[in-house]
Amino acid sequence: MSKNSKEKIVIAGAGLVGAMAACFLGRRGFDVDVYESRVDLRRHDISAGRSINLALANRGIYPLEQLGLMGKVREMMIPMRGRMIHDLKGEQNFQPYGQSEDEVIYSISRGDLNRLLLDAAEETGHVRIHFSHRLDSVDFDSNSAVFIDDETSSPVDVSFSRLIGADGAGSRVRQALVAAQDGSDSLEPLDHSYKELEIPAGTDGGFQIEKHALHIWPRGGFMLIALPNLDGSFTVTLFLPNKGKASFAALQTREAVSQFFEEYFPGVDALIPGLVEDFFANPTGKLGTVRCNPWHIADRAILVGDAAHAIVPFHGQGMNCGFEDCVVLDQCIEQYAPDWHQVFIEYDHLRAPNGEAIADMALENYVEMRDSVNDPQFLLKKAIGFELQKRWPDLFTPRYGMVMFQRIPYAEAQRRGEINQQILDRLASGIESVEDVDWGLAETLVKKHLGSTALTA
Repeated sequence: MSKNSKEKIVIAGAGLVGAMAACFLGRRGFDVDVYESRVDLRRHDISAGRSINLALANRGIYPLEQLGLMGKVREMMIPMRGRMIHDLKGEQNFQPYGQSEDEVIYSISRGDLNRLLLDAAEETGHVRIHFSHRLDSVDFDSNSAVFIDDETSSPVDVSFSRLIGADGAGSRVRQALVAAQDGSDSLEPLDHSYKELEIPAGTDGGFQIEKHALHIWPRGGFMLIALPNLDGSFTVTLFLPNKGKASFAALQTREAVSQFFEEYFPGVDALIPGLVEDFFANPTGKLGTVRCNPWHIADRAILVGDAAHAIVPFHGQGMNCGFEDCVVLDQCIEQYAPDWHQVFIEYDHLRAPNGEAIADMALENYVEMRDSVNDPQFLLKKAIGFELQKRWPDLFTPRYGMVMFQRIPYAEAQRRGEINQQILDRLASGIESVEDVDWGLAETLVKKHLGSTALTA
């Protein structure tokens, strides 16, 4: 019997992050029970209303490698090498994410990846998953929780040694954890929402638009994006203000929707048969940022994923950040267990500042995606940044690259990104092309402001 099997760990939530946490804990021999409010997605279709594909990047790949799952995951991935920008005239402009072959992000099916992680958790032999069990209440004095079995409508009393809240943005574990110790908990709604559509595969089964790109139709205050799927289709997401001239509130009739797409996204209607029908049939999803403090309570409970730090999706880091939570928690267990109070303190110390940082950067990236990608000054600074990286690769990395292609802490990427921006603002001032840059000044600025903290991760 494993020395860890006496620990009964309960996880609320069997989504991507809860399932991954179960994999790490099961691998260590802990006795793990996972309770999930939804039905088993391996046996039922429950994708409606949630993004069906996501962007997997280096931070998310590393934990999957640690679990030995990347061989299977690679079969699910489509590389996206950059942004394909679609302008109002129908012209396309490809903007690569990075400069090397490995600087890509990957489109992957949420459902397929979740299924794989659920299977992997159960295969450890230490994890049991209970579906259709909704968390009702938590008592940290008695280390117990009540779940409602939705199939029988009856309460189920569950005791735990440790509780992990992986129950999403509306987390009941977070609410209980914050209430039990007078913490803080906020949901900052974005005044924009989203709706999913689909570009199906072509009549030949192939992709109707470029396969290896994240497509963006930026329109200043709003945008449309599309990510490729293995079956030749694209998941399309419209991000739009809730109110105003171009808004969800303004799109109440078939005519209004048709006219809106014709005006702002010419050609897209030809790619999506039944566009108007799908627009009204598919739900409108809300967007927001969850911030809370602390992320743990004594040695009893911890938050991971969206339960701790739900963010807007504009940096493609929600899943990646949640997966990084799991591997950091595993490292803290390796270092400090069985002192669970220290495990949780260290995890909170390591992850909370990074959750704040990526939340802020994700909000900033929305402006970049819907607006800045068409701005000549933005494109000039991006080009200068790539050149700085070529000349001083140990010192200068664009912030996007630090977030997406490296594993340095988000907070450090944010800090260095602010220095980068000051350098780029200075170098781009009064010039029109990369050829006009004062490279002597560039070297001085890079070495002065970034030279003392070379990138190591």
